[in-house]
Amino acid sequence: MACPNPTTSLALFVLTIGYALNIVWAATSHTNAYATMMYMGTPRDYEFYVAIRVMLRSLAKLRVDADLVVIASNDVPTRWIHTMYVYGAKVVQVENLNNPYISDTSHDRFKLTLNKLYAWSLVEYERVIMLDADNLFLQNTDELFKCGQFCAVFINPCIFHTGLFVLQPSSKVFKDMLRDLDRRRDNLDGADQGFIGGHFPDLLDQPMFHPPLNDTKLDGTFRLPLGYQMDASYYYLRLRWSVPCGPNSVITFPGASWLKPWYWWSWPVLPLGIQWHQQRRETIGYDSEMPSVLIQVITYLCVIAIARLTRPNLTKLCYRGADKNLTIIQTSLEAIAILSIIISYVLPFMLVPHTVHPVLGWTVYLVGSFALSCLTSNVFLLPLLPVLTPWLGIIGVLIVMAGPWYTDGVVRVLSVFAYAFCASPVIWVSMGKIRSSLHVSLEREGFLPSRLGESTQSNGFNKLY
Repeated sequence: MACPNPTTSLALFVLTIGYALNIVWAATSHTNAYATMMYMGTPRDYEFYVAIRVMLRSLAKLRVDADLVVIASNDVPTRWIHTMYVYGAKVVQVENLNNPYISDTSHDRFKLTLNKLYAWSLVEYERVIMLDADNLFLQNTDELFKCGQFCAVFINPCIFHTGLFVLQPSSKVFKDMLRDLDRRRDNLDGADQGFIGGHFPDLLDQPMFHPPLNDTKLDGTFRLPLGYQMDASYYYLRLRWSVPCGPNSVITFPGASWLKPWYWWSWPVLPLGIQWHQQRRETIGYDSEMPSVLIQVITYLCVIAIARLTRPNLTKLCYRGADKNLTIIQTSLEAIAILSIIISYVLPFMLVPHTVHPVLGWTVYLVGSFALSCLTSNVFLLPLLPVLTPWLGIIGVLIVMAGPWYTDGVVRVLSVFAYAFCASPVIWVSMGKIRSSLHVSLEREGFLPSRLGESTQSNGFNKLY
């Protein structure tokens, strides 16, 4: 009898556990839910998958009195669905809603955000708090389930933010929204925020939500206090929270998509990224990124050892300055050397796993850029210090931006500008020294033969320091 495939057996086991958990949850379900959505089709699908895991685990850690629901499109990988089961979430799989406004927006990441409308179809719940993945919960927000049929926060003075809102599920409202989609009703941004904002246009004129002292649920629509959805920029202004309206419960990061808190490079540009990674470290850890990190570190250490012990000896024969062809080759080699220096700083940045811890990510990047810079310096016979000037400048930026001595965001920004103003001439002088050194090396030692038929010296790693 043939042995079963271990991978298939493991998948069946996890699937069985997931079904069993769903049976248990059906018997112990709550009347309210925290919900988020997960879909495929953008370059950042995995990053948002990690962010959803962290958010779900942080909500469970806060012991919220509600179900955790993930509205997942049918094309989400099965292994990701299984992970949601293990984390205690219910998964509702849906077909992607067609976005008729996709031609109106230049951001592909918004093309499937209208799946958020499925929150109104969760009619088994009395209230649902719909969430984006970039929310950082500081404390329990179960009191929001006492809000009315629709409640949201205005982090923009005139447009409420759909990164967190409270709703009462309703089949009628859901069908009305689908009908508006078919009619292609006006949409300010071509995404969920513009569409939902158009469906509740009078929210700005509604009263502020204040949690009732008893267990009753309010009727109607309400504005939520800013403390339930704090834009991270308020923190950066004073480097501390001072939001007087409502509890300081949830932080959101609505800025550029490449500066979300889970990206290692976003810190220290976003100081709050460390808090997000603190939640990740305490919940799901970094097991998925560590193998790649270890391989890169070992590789870079080997490159540093090679660059330290040997000097690549390129073929060196006489250089004839009157030869116009060799003049062109000299210019080309100078361009290649400059390009190699740039690659030494860009390539390690691209190889570091995007969602690794910032401290580890910057460490791996600095080790990698140092290793490749040393190798470039040896290959092109360049002085090491000018090649490493950008590397030293990056360390200086990290020190200036991450320093804990700032109490005011304006002072922090001015300090960064002052540092950039002082560092720019140093980098410019270093680039001049690199070009001068390249020119001298090419004229003195000649990287290429003057005649094609001329014999060459042996090359290789044969000149030890």
